[in-house]
Amino acid sequence: PMYFFLSHLSLVDVCSSSSVAPKMLCDTFLERKVISFVGCAVQMWFFGQFVVPECFLLAAMAYDRYIAICNPLLYTVIMCQRACVQLVIGPYAMGLLSAIIHEIFTFRLPFCGPNMVNHFFCDILPVLSLACANTQNNKLVLFIMAGLIGIFSALIILVSYIFILNTILNIQSGDGRWKAFST
Repeated sequence: PMYFFLSHLSLVDVCSSSSVAPKMLCDTFLERKVISFVGCAVQMWFFGQFVVPECFLLAAMAYDRYIAICNPLLYTVIMCQRACVQLVIGPYAMGLLSAIIHEIFTFRLPFCGPNMVNHFFCDILPVLSLACANTQNNKLVLFIMAGLIGIFSALIILVSYIFILNTILNIQSGDGRWKAFST
């Protein structure tokens, strides 16, 4: 299971950097470094689609380590193939949902002037600054979602490692403790 999660983590890492790299490489050879709204929407979609799963995949990996150390005898039962697939599909679904919400809330606004963003990376806040309407609700949704994603995944990781540390410190033998720490 650990390599299954690592393969998906490496996939989302490659995909998230690949969503920005082509435009960045193109801009190194051009004088005018702007991105169109369509290009911006596509870049935001793919970047958002792969950044959110990264947070939750790290949380799933922490849960996997928790099961391996705190319940080693039940590890193969708990972390069966079905559970591993669910722990990977969940982050991808959250990434899809997050990307849809951000795209809808951002690109449904009326925009003034030239619909070009003066960045190689299309972030939501520079796009919102080009809007002709009030963007407070958009910013509120953005910060609430980013905060919840960050806090929830960090909390899963933190709680998993607190339980792991507690379990390791309760191991009586030095060899057993060393083996658990090396896992």
